[in-house]
Amino acid sequence: MLKGKTALVTGGGTGIGKAIALLLAKSGVNIALNFSRSEEDALKTCQEIKNLGVRSSIYKADVSQDAEVRTMVSQVAADFGTLDILVNNAGMTHFVDHSDLDGMKDEYWDDIFGVNVKGMFFCCRAASAELKKSRGCIINITSIAGLTGLGSSIAYSASKAAATSVTKSLARVLAPEVRVNAVAPGIVQTRWVEGKEDHITRLAAGTPLGRIASPDDIAEVVYSLIAHAGFVTGQTVVVDGGNFI
Repeated sequence: MLKGKTALVTGGGTGIGKAIALLLAKSGVNIALNFSRSEEDALKTCQEIKNLGVRSSIYKADVSQDAEVRTMVSQVAADFGTLDILVNNAGMTHFVDHSDLDGMKDEYWDDIFGVNVKGMFFCCRAASAELKKSRGCIINITSIAGLTGLGSSIAYSASKAAATSVTKSLARVLAPEVRVNAVAPGIVQTRWVEGKEDHITRLAAGTPLGRIASPDDIAEVVYSLIAHAGFVTGQTVVVDGGNFI
C-alpha cells in the first residue's frame, strides 16, 4: 500500500523521528530525512534506511526559517519525484520550572514557538501543493503537554497546544486531498530525558501500563494513521500508556 511513496520526516535522525522513518522504510517508503544540527546521526539513520532497500537522502534545514523549508521541500520533490507523506517531528524546548515565571525568558518563547509552531506550519505550507497532487497526508508530533499544561516549560506546553490547533485548521484547509492528524506522546525514552531517571520512574509509576513509551510505540501509531486511517483527519491521538485519561 505504501511501497514506492516518499515521506519527509523532520528531525528524522534520532529518537521518535528515526523510529518513524525506519518503520515507514520497512513498508517500502522512500525517506527524506531532515536535520538541523545532528548531521552525523542523520547520516547513520539514512544508511540504516538504505539497508532496508529503499531510497533515502538527508536535508539540512532549520524548520523555523521559511526560506530554508521551501528550499528543502522543493529539493525533496525534485530528488524523489513526489512527496506523499510529511511527518513534522522536529521540536525543541527550554527546561524551565513552571513556577519560575521570570526564568521563562522572551527568547525562550521565540525559540520554542519558532520550531514547534511556526516550523510545523512552514513545512505544511511548503509541502501542501505536492501533497495535494499525491493525495497525501501529514502527521504532526505534538505532546500531551499541550493538553495538560504540564511539561518542560510553560512555553513548551503552550506551543504544543497551538500545534494541536494548527492541525485542526489545516485539516479543514487542505481537505479533501490531504489528511492532517497529530500524535501526542507522553514522556518517551529518548535523549531528551537522559539523566532524569527519577523523573522517568515517577511518571512510569503513575501510568496504568507501568512504563513510559519507547520511540517505536509512537512510530506504530503514526504508521497506523498513515496507512490505515483513510477517513480520519483533524484528530489528535494521545499515546501515553493511559496517563492522561
